[in-house]
Amino acid sequence: SGIDRERNATIDLLHRAPGVALKALFSPEHGIRGLADEKVSDSKDEKTGLPIYSLYGERRSPAPEQLHDLDALVFDIQDFGCRFYTYISTMGLGLEAAGRAKLKFFVLDRVNPINGATMDGPVLTGETSFTAFHRLPVRHGLTIGELARLLNAERGWKADLTVIPLQGWTRDLWFDQTGLPWINPSPNMRSLTEAMLYPGVGLLETTALSVGRGTGTPFEVVGAPYIDDAKLAAALNGMGLAGVRFVPVRFTPTASVFKDQRCAGVNILLTDRERCDVVDIGLAMALTLHRLYPAEFGVEKFNRLLGHRATLEAVQAGRSLSEIRKLWTGGLEEFKTRRAPYLLYQ
Repeated sequence: SGIDRERNATIDLLHRAPGVALKALFSPEHGIRGLADEKVSDSKDEKTGLPIYSLYGERRSPAPEQLHDLDALVFDIQDFGCRFYTYISTMGLGLEAAGRAKLKFFVLDRVNPINGATMDGPVLTGETSFTAFHRLPVRHGLTIGELARLLNAERGWKADLTVIPLQGWTRDLWFDQTGLPWINPSPNMRSLTEAMLYPGVGLLETTALSVGRGTGTPFEVVGAPYIDDAKLAAALNGMGLAGVRFVPVRFTPTASVFKDQRCAGVNILLTDRERCDVVDIGLAMALTLHRLYPAEFGVEKFNRLLGHRATLEAVQAGRSLSEIRKLWTGGLEEFKTRRAPYLLYQ
């Protein structure tokens, strides 16, 4: 998903660049050009003829033999500032592998589309995994380059890391304020609105709920066959969340959870992105669906991406959003201090 302002892919730019010998490509989730929505295998890039080694198939980290005869790895993928979006895990595993192999690792930095000022959600307290790679809050407020600096230091990898910094970006900017062209970083991330909603709505993906995959607006609609759409919308609107409204809706997803089944739920309308704490959207839905449909919703699975047992228990107990948010305060303050040495932008 790395492109320049004329939408030329970084792969193609490096392949044509004088003094550079592009030898191999490593593909993350969604494939080397961000178009796949399934596990990918090793293959060949049709445009350049180069071998593609999949990091979202049989393995998640580059193998030593795949790094043989390379001088450096270059990472250029558009991230979205959310802990469980897997591109940051692929970067971390690549950085670790480069450190072991004594290769240089370059990160071509990209803006955080949902701004770099806001941190929100609980800091991971559970076990690390591919969707929970490091002790970060749900919304970490870092660029991919800043995150690489933090990982390299906190994991003790001591890799030869160089971040090529952004020019003209400040932490308060959203993607639509940068003048940069949009490219879908993955098939179901099609707009800035969906990226903004993802840290909240994406938390629900492991429960018995469609989050709109297989519709025209992923992460903007949620639903299930067992839901009363008007009742859910009324309950959510009654919680008075700032900057967001919920409209009853019915849809039939053509993929993923409840494929080809008629679902009822809500369309999520962001009315003020500066005031909306989007993680609260996921929490409000979990609280409401657990109260209304405890047998069907499956709240226990909510913790798989949340990664914070105390928050899950508070949801199960029906605590208020304000009570739940207090559980995160210490972790977020600690993270703010932890991340400070690795920031590159004001």
